[in-house]
Amino acid sequence: MTLQPRQFVDAVLRLQRDAVVRWHEQEPDNPYDDLLGIVCQQHQYNFLLWHEEDIARSPDVTDQRIAMVKRAIDGYNQQRNDWIERIDEGVIDSLFQQSITPQPGARINTETPGSAIDRLSIMSLRIYHMKEQLDRDDVDESHIQKVSERLARCRLQRADLGQSLVELLQDIFAGRKVLKVYRQMKMYNDPSLNPYLYGRNDKRAA
Repeated sequence: MTLQPRQFVDAVLRLQRDAVVRWHEQEPDNPYDDLLGIVCQQHQYNFLLWHEEDIARSPDVTDQRIAMVKRAIDGYNQQRNDWIERIDEGVIDSLFQQSITPQPGARINTETPGSAIDRLSIMSLRIYHMKEQLDRDDVDESHIQKVSERLARCRLQRADLGQSLVELLQDIFAGRKVLKVYRQMKMYNDPSLNPYLYGRNDKRAA
């Protein structure tokens, strides 16, 4: 796959925007292939995570339901991070297919393309739910003004982040920056790294 930074980022922004609208009306789907298919799957975990967090903040939810939601949040958050790295691996595959290697002295960016796409995913969810607030018929003018101002800031942030991602990808595909994948894992999901989990296992063994 030949990745063109501007066209790719525009496609990512459309995908995230359209999927959020569609998934609020039907079960989440993934009609995309290749790298956009990976982006869509990562976006889906953010969508599921967002709505579990909404449930967790409800004052009417029982403690038992909160415990279930917390486990779901942990799971979705792990998958969200795993698929961020899959996006980066997809970009690295594209670099390999185009025989692109870093130039001498190429620098590492503080954020990977996958991390930026994750932030854009969350921003698309925030914009969707902020727009919902404008459609309410039980709010006053001050609420509408406050939401309108926040929505404008979100859209500006999304546009700025999208442009930054274009520039990062341009640098990577020009060899000016290096992209690495570190294959990290959330410690709280690993029974050998979470002190509560391995401590409990030690007590059982005793």
